Amino acid sequence: SHGVEDAGRKQQDILEEMEKTLQQMGEIDGCSQGRARALMLKGKALNVIPDYNPKAEELLAKAVKLDPELVEAWNQLGETYWKKGDITAAHTCFSGALGHRKNKVSLQNLSMVLRQLRVESTEQHAQNVMDSVRQAKLAVQMDVRDGRSWYILGNAYLSLFFNTGQNPSISQQALSAYGQAEKVDPTASCNPDLHLNRATLHKYEENYTEALEGFSRAAALDPAWPEPRLRQQQLLDFLERLTSLLENKGKVKVKKLQSMLGSLRPSQLGPCGDGQYQGSSGQKVALEHRLLSALQPGVNTGAVVLGRVVFSLTTDEKVPFTFGLADSKGPCFAVTVYNMVQSWGVLIGDSVAIPEPHLRHHHVQHQGKSFSFPGIRVETPLLLVVNGKMQGPGTQAAATVAYRAQSE
Repeated sequence: SHGVEDAGRKQQDILEEMEKTLQQMGEIDGCSQGRARALMLKGKALNVIPDYNPKAEELLAKAVKLDPELVEAWNQLGETYWKKGDITAAHTCFSGALGHRKNKVSLQNLSMVLRQLRVESTEQHAQNVMDSVRQAKLAVQMDVRDGRSWYILGNAYLSLFFNTGQNPSISQQALSAYGQAEKVDPTASCNPDLHLNRATLHKYEENYTEALEGFSRAAALDPAWPEPRLRQQQLLDFLERLTSLLENKGKVKVKKLQSMLGSLRPSQLGPCGDGQYQGSSGQKVALEHRLLSALQPGVNTGAVVLGRVVFSLTTDEKVPFTFGLADSKGPCFAVTVYNMVQSWGVLIGDSVAIPEPHLRHHHVQHQGKSFSFPGIRVETPLLLVVNGKMQGPGTQAAATVAYRAQSE
């Protein structure tokens, strides 16, 4: 109902509407059932602001005590506990509400809190994430026209993606759910969290233009929220630094660069050069050594490239580890390595062989800025041969993601 230029006034407008609503409600007396509902409505009105309100908790706690069957009061009370930081109590409220009546709001909220419950093991967290997806699916099934349910399902898939080995099909399910949220509910397009979470996934997938657009849109929709603008600037800084280093081959002096590249030897291919490389099918295959400039877009099956590291690029987010790779001819290529432990890395001058490299020519445009560069994506350091040696299992770690889940 408002243009994006009014987004900065949203919280103040809501606060004014809340005060107006509370004045209109006044004091409502009546039977215990009517009183429970009156208390619930007052608590609900106080609960529209994003911060915890102790008065809302007090009113809603009285409401459920007077009428334990009042499902909406349980849902609202769960939200106050959630804002308070008591995730366990919130989980109890949403589960209890479902015990009284199956409803999409409890399912939506339960899906969210399941991913935030403190657990003792990664296995239990993974199980909670799976259960989170199941609850979100049930909410969608109850009302396929509810954009919030689709959005929460997208977030559940997003968590599943980062907790179960980054399966591309799960990534697509998350993007599809976000798209469906916008399709069935125009208000979903005004949800800054949706744009931030989807942009986070696009960035991981190296869809940089879409990521920048998403961060920008989230920032416009919630000007008081610093996270989207910070993420956008971090990505722009990364792309600017990366393209500059690639163009200058890490600013390595010509003589030193010639010496580095001239000392590349077939022996540095390690298992990739002697027919001992184990392909995705599990069979050992012989790989053909190719120059970086001879690679084709997509996965270069049956090929291996060998080059020297001419720079590495670190960011606050740590993932991915990014470095520049050059060989005896042609330009320098960006290499992004995912799922590595923070202690892993390569040094300038190291030789790196990449079997069956996945090449993508990036062309990024955003707000008058453009970046173009060739990039090779490596899903795990276990695939790399560094200085003639395969990397051990201790170099791999699971990726994690952070997003503003409470206000999903």
